[in-house]
Amino acid sequence: MLPYGRQSIDNSDVEAVVAALHSDWLTTGPRVAQFEADIEAVAGAPAVTVTNGSTALHTAYAAAGVKAGDEVVTTPMTFVATASTATMLGATVVFADIEDETANLDPAAVEAVAGPRTKAIAAVDYAGHPAEYDALRKISERVGAVLLGDAAHAIGSTYHGRPVGTLADLTTFSFFPTKNLTTAEGGAVASMRPELLERARTFRGVGMVRDPGRMRHQDEGGWFYEVPEFGQNYRLPDLLCALGSSQLLRLPEFKARRQALTARYDELLADVPGLRLPIQREGVDPMRHLYPIRVLDGRRREVYDRLRAAGIGVQVNYIPVYWHPAYEDLGYRRGMCPVAEAFYAEELSLPLFADLSHADQDRVVEELRKILGS
Repeated sequence: MLPYGRQSIDNSDVEAVVAALHSDWLTTGPRVAQFEADIEAVAGAPAVTVTNGSTALHTAYAAAGVKAGDEVVTTPMTFVATASTATMLGATVVFADIEDETANLDPAAVEAVAGPRTKAIAAVDYAGHPAEYDALRKISERVGAVLLGDAAHAIGSTYHGRPVGTLADLTTFSFFPTKNLTTAEGGAVASMRPELLERARTFRGVGMVRDPGRMRHQDEGGWFYEVPEFGQNYRLPDLLCALGSSQLLRLPEFKARRQALTARYDELLADVPGLRLPIQREGVDPMRHLYPIRVLDGRRREVYDRLRAAGIGVQVNYIPVYWHPAYEDLGYRRGMCPVAEAFYAEELSLPLFADLSHADQDRVVEELRKILGS
């Protein structure tokens, strides 16, 4: 089965991991700090590593102070963790609809629902294309909310010349194997605001504080630490950070390859009937994580089933979050975000990863032509 996404591991990655295995550190050691510095060089903001993209979101919401009684405005066109981690902190999630062109959070829809209870506005850079952060920033400032960017798809992307880590108050990343680079499991939270980053760092370390200036009782001894607020053990180990630093060295290569494959899909699929291809807005330089086509005329399921039967691992990204039973049981109902639901009904992600060959890409296109021409 040709997968829709897959990691790219070479000898330099293997050597980095082996060196970490031979070191004195497997958990939290010098490679954690190195990987965080390497992320900052790409993302444009200081970063704290965590165990995966979902815990990055949980950490970011906790750093923002999200709690019971707050509202978090976000998109339904995302993996469930963008919303569920806020719900788990006691917040009410308010889903705002998406833009038809990009599948990103629609600022006009956010404007309509944001208000005095809005603690955070969380955008998602769908498929690697950054959301409209300048417009979202104005709304967040108007209501006094923290602006969060879920950039799980977008490390390496830029928006009007700015790297994604600089666009929101808090930005989260995922390093799952299908993403733009991998640490196997892993994630990060980046922020230009030192107080938010320090809160994220403390939360991912079980809430432990060793700085005497932040402790209530300072004279207990050198072994002493305090937990002023509860946190989680979300620390990413040295071993995986070694892989991450090695992968980041290859990020320009990954980006160039993904962009070339995207351009090739654009060309090869331009005249295929019944398809709508993804767009790229002016001023955006995306690191394409997905190649999301839209299959028209109600044929998405047929195309999905026939491509999978042919050994082509297409995927659907994503089920509208409020369709999940956990949100249905909280009173959310279908029909809330019609643009997102229309997008979901047609979306299909074609295989896209750095090591995808032209021959395999041609096979995908030929199968699509065969199905849609019949």
